[in-house]
Amino acid sequence: MIFAAGLGTRLFPLTIDKPKALVEVAGKTLLQMAIEKVSQAGYQELVINIHHFGDQIIEYLEKKNNFGLNITISDERNQLLDTGGGILNASTWLDGDEAFLVYNVDVLSNIDLQLFRKYHLEQGGLATLAVRERNTARYLAFDDALQLSGWRNIKTGDEIASRNMQNCSLLAFSGIQLIEPAIFKLISETESFPLIPLYLRLAEEHRIMGYRDQSTLWIDLGKPSQILEAEKYIV
Repeated sequence: MIFAAGLGTRLFPLTIDKPKALVEVAGKTLLQMAIEKVSQAGYQELVINIHHFGDQIIEYLEKKNNFGLNITISDERNQLLDTGGGILNASTWLDGDEAFLVYNVDVLSNIDLQLFRKYHLEQGGLATLAVRERNTARYLAFDDALQLSGWRNIKTGDEIASRNMQNCSLLAFSGIQLIEPAIFKLISETESFPLIPLYLRLAEEHRIMGYRDQSTLWIDLGKPSQILEAEKYIV
C-alpha cells in the first residue's frame, strides 16, 4: 500500500492545485518514484489511498496505464482516515495470507525492501517498522531486541510506555513498514486514527519490531526545500 492521501500542507504552495503525490522531483512525481521503488522490489499488486485532489491521482494513473501494475484505489475523498484508518479502510485488499508493505509517498530512500521483508519474516513480528537514527522531536523506543517499548517526545517530555523503557534506543520512523494481516483482528479503533498509537497499544502483548534502516539515502519529501535537495539523487 502506498499512502498518498495526505493534504500536503507542509509542501504548500506546491500543493495549492495538486495532491502531494503528484508534486515532481526532477520531472518525476512522488507517486511514480514510490511505485517504481516498490515494484522493483517485486510488489506488483498495489493499493493507493487518495483524498486531496484524489481525482487527479486517478486520472494520472489511467494516463500511465497503472505503470503496468495491478493498482487498486482506496477512496478516502469523503473523509481522510489517517494511517491506521487508511489500512483498515483498505483491508479488503490487504487481508490476505502474507505481510503487506506500507510505503509513504513522501519518502525517498534506497532501502533494500527485499532484505527488509526477509528481516520481518525472521523476526516473526506482527509489524516491523523501518527506523533510523536521525534528529526529530518524536521517537520510538526499542529494547535491545528491537522490540517496540514506547514513545517519547524529547521536546515536551511526553512519554507513552508499552513495556519497560529503561535502556531503550530512541529511533525515528522512516515511513516504511511491513504489517501482518492478523493486525486487522486486533483493531478496535474506528474511522480516522493513526497507526503509531495502535502499535503502542498492541506492543504490550504483541511483537512490534524495529528494523534499523542504515541505507545511505533517506529524505522526507515533506517540504519544498527537501524537494530541491532530492533532485540531485533522481536519475
